[in-house]
Amino acid sequence: MTKKDSFIVNRLKSIGYAFKGALLLLRTEASIKIQFVIALTLTFSGFYYEISQTEWVIQLLCIGMVMSIEGVNTAIEAIADFIHPEHHNKIGLIKDIAAGAVFIASIFAIIIGFIIYIPKIF
Repeated sequence: MTKKDSFIVNRLKSIGYAFKGALLLLRTEASIKIQFVIALTLTFSGFYYEISQTEWVIQLLCIGMVMSIEGVNTAIEAIADFIHPEHHNKIGLIKDIAAGAVFIASIFAIIIGFIIYIPKIF
């Protein structure tokens, strides 16, 4: 019988796997790289335009939301390709819906960005 790892050890392993996954996303996915550059640009812009604490919270939530949903979209696409490598209409529909979720999050994040930055720029 093997000794089961403690709760803390399991949580630390989970964090390690999550960190590995985030790095893998950043290294391999073009769309997340673009979103990361946008996130960095918005972070510098936030300091430059001295956005409020509330605006920071909203901006960080938007960045986290878009990048997280992009990660889920990537995972869905990978699972779909693994299950059914050749083109299939239902798999295509699933992938389109996942991509649509990223699109919706991105549109709302852009609108929020405009609400935060347009008054500061003009």
